[in-house]
Amino acid sequence: MTDIAFPQLSDAVPDAEGVVATWFAADGDTVGEGDLIAEVAVDKVDVEVPSPTTGVLKLLVAEGAVVKQGALIARIE
Repeated sequence: MTDIAFPQLSDAVPDAEGVVATWFAADGDTVGEGDLIAEVAVDKVDVEVPSPTTGVLKLLVAEGAVVKQGALIARIE
């Protein structure tokens, strides 16, 4: 199992929050290593999140959810 955390996009504000703007894969989808699985946003910065491994995606937060940087947002099993 591989945990996927919201990226740390702001070193100046370590407890900053961001938004899971878009999920490119659905809960239960099989994803490959390097596949884009999400786009996240902090302030005016949008970042694409690739899958670090191959497996079945388990979403832990909904699209549009506000989360702290570093918080767990998905798992790949």
